Amino acid sequence: MKPEPITAAPADAAARKAIKPVVCYPVETLPRPDLSAYRALRDSLELVETVIVPPREAETWLVPAGHFCRILCSEGPQVGDLNLFNAHDLKERLYTGKTRALNGTHVGLGDQLFSNFPYLRPIATITHDTLDWYGFDEFGGAVHDVIGTRCDPYTHNLLSHGGQYHHCCHSNLTRALAKKTGMAPREAESHVHDVLNVFMCTGFTRDTEQYFMKASPVRPGDYLEIFAEIDLLGCMSACPGGDCSAEHSSDTAACHPMVVEILRAKGLPEGWAPPPVNGYDGTHGL
Repeated sequence: MKPEPITAAPADAAARKAIKPVVCYPVETLPRPDLSAYRALRDSLELVETVIVPPREAETWLVPAGHFCRILCSEGPQVGDLNLFNAHDLKERLYTGKTRALNGTHVGLGDQLFSNFPYLRPIATITHDTLDWYGFDEFGGAVHDVIGTRCDPYTHNLLSHGGQYHHCCHSNLTRALAKKTGMAPREAESHVHDVLNVFMCTGFTRDTEQYFMKASPVRPGDYLEIFAEIDLLGCMSACPGGDCSAEHSSDTAACHPMVVEILRAKGLPEGWAPPPVNGYDGTHGL
């Protein structure tokens, strides 16, 4: 719990609190994808690869630019922690902070996932989401957040006063990326980044402002579908918290495998081209 304030409120405190907020990033000029052009291809999709992500483990896969990728709930409710990289340059990767600033705390149909500086471009577009009916619930919870970082062994160690646990999503992602690239674990770990929490239902409590999770509403057969704007390397952990209804970093939660499907369309979206890297000149005023 946060301590009570020790500073006396000024006489005009109410007036200061009543000032209306200003949106940090007006997005009216942000280029938006023509979702109809992507969705026009969905009837022609051909399955080219299936990847199984085992419970409490992680797997990697490649998605060529112009292909679709579906993350499916297969056997039971399960949350996945997703990392995305430029398949040819791991320095370019999903930037959840800017994705959140431009789209909101939770992403869904029509939203784009942006990469980090200095690239800052859309690397994937969400083209279908069978949980788009959920919206925000009475607690302020919603699905597919870009606010959580991932469960990790360092925070576990801190909160458990020395505990060692190796199936946190951070460690799962590290092992999978190390296996894919041949990197040593410490090197691979440096590339693991804040995640898109696929199917996870989260928000912030209104009284204590704490990040919360609740049972995911995902059902077998539900999926989140993205279109690869560039060649992508995906890496996802099937969270050891299962549906995250009680805890994560757990050996006791019911966990299930997740399925990833890579699909190829018979063509490309009308007018589509891979997005160029950001046009800022990089001089920073010098």
